[in-house]
Amino acid sequence: MWQWLLVPFGYLSGSINSAIPLSRLLKLPDPRTEGSKNPGATNMLRLGGKKAAALTLTGDMLKSLLPMLIGQGLGIDPLLLAATGAAAFLGHLFPAFYGFQGGKGVATAWGVLTGFSWMVGLLLPLTWAVVAKLTRISSVSALVAASLAPIYVWLVTGIAVFAWTALAMTAIMIWSHRTNIQRLLRGEEGRIGR
Repeated sequence: MWQWLLVPFGYLSGSINSAIPLSRLLKLPDPRTEGSKNPGATNMLRLGGKKAAALTLTGDMLKSLLPMLIGQGLGIDPLLLAATGAAAFLGHLFPAFYGFQGGKGVATAWGVLTGFSWMVGLLLPLTWAVVAKLTRISSVSALVAASLAPIYVWLVTGIAVFAWTALAMTAIMIWSHRTNIQRLLRGEEGRIGR
């Protein structure tokens, strides 16, 4: 029963937003008040360049992957592993440490999905990179990768609770990108490198 403590641990780990301490460490503007006002890797790219973006992406991915790896190491069942991952993802969106105002969850979801399967963890950034190369639009790349995630999870793992968790995260990520979608429809969404 004590293994269920992984769920609150996942939430607290997910609540650590990498962009905020990194922006202080690198003497950058607060990503919650500058640029797109989203504390994520894309906004950190705008505010601080590739190094800041890479560190943010890595931190936000690892903070959700860590509880998943602990769960796997303990041999917990798929339902508890999925609950731990979902908690980490929700921690990023609604962080206890930052007034429950978080980011969009793309990198954090990647960590969760990598915790389900390393193969899925490799397919997602590959998908993002291919779409980014074709469109030069980060939000489109994220939305396409997120939309394919439940399919990848189901095809690779065959575990229904993992696929349903991936589907729920995808729905939330699409909702969190609603302003990006509106800008895309108006032809106003920024391109990578501009």
